[in-house]
Amino acid sequence: MERKCLGKSEGLTFWLAQPDDYEDVMSISEDIYGGNDYLPHRYHEWMEEPERTVILARREGKLVALESGLVVDEGATLVLEGLRVCSSERGRGVAGVIQRFADSYIQQQHPTIKMKRMTRGDDPGPEKLAKFILLARRAVLPLCGEAESFDGFISFLKNKLQSPGVLSGLVPLDETQLKRVLLDHKLPSRVQLPGGAIIQDWQPLRPMEGNLAILRRRGLTWLADSQEAPVFLSFYSPPYPIPYNGGSLRFNIDMFGTDPVFAQCALVGLIEAVLAKGELKGSVKVFVYMDQSLRETLQAFCEGHQGVMRCREPWKQLFLEREI
Repeated sequence: MERKCLGKSEGLTFWLAQPDDYEDVMSISEDIYGGNDYLPHRYHEWMEEPERTVILARREGKLVALESGLVVDEGATLVLEGLRVCSSERGRGVAGVIQRFADSYIQQQHPTIKMKRMTRGDDPGPEKLAKFILLARRAVLPLCGEAESFDGFISFLKNKLQSPGVLSGLVPLDETQLKRVLLDHKLPSRVQLPGGAIIQDWQPLRPMEGNLAILRRRGLTWLADSQEAPVFLSFYSPPYPIPYNGGSLRFNIDMFGTDPVFAQCALVGLIEAVLAKGELKGSVKVFVYMDQSLRETLQAFCEGHQGVMRCREPWKQLFLEREI
């Protein structure tokens, strides 16, 4: 495919990313997210994903930055993901330049966009926060261990359950049940959705018809306390490879609701579901995202096992939006 420059700004030229840009993109991603970067695994999926635009910035022909946007919420919202700048260009304002260009370009292609949304794992400070509305903060609990340790970890957790019988009260949701649950207008208040959105692997999506196909593409496994009107909803995203420690697997668990017993049971049930599919091998990282009120409970619940342990201090996930 012939490449066409999309525009220029402040010494940078902008281009639509192509599959054969993969090696260049990886060359500016080596130290991103402390080895937890998802893009080496997802880059080629992004090249084919509907409603996604991936933009590259080059200076004198050299790749220096990437930004990606996915149009969701039936065309009303742009979700920004994947921003990265090569090490030699950081601190020079390149991130702001590519973000402004991406906003403008994608909105030209999708004029129905009204809002821009993003999630961040760090607090950008009051000056940057002032440009956005902070919709929610969620707690993130990071766990890691070798794959063979997780069976013992599950047994350890089951022995600590406050109410072991409630484990059987969490049920899986099939596609029909899930659609009914997600499109129930009372769901956001019942499970206290952060900012009114299902945040799946850092990607905020309003529970609406137009987003169901996106969630379906993610291959999620769902658990809830009810197939009709749940007050607790959870799922895991399938494991994928990350560069950490020379090569590891990562999977994410997202929880919505504030019941601590359901949270404990969801953690057990979802890790068991991963193990049942035989999806774990080698070094494994698990990131658990939850309401802030659950952090201390789940952290204490997981402490004490010698094989699967917290691999860094818990942190927060910020959910931000602004008009575009």
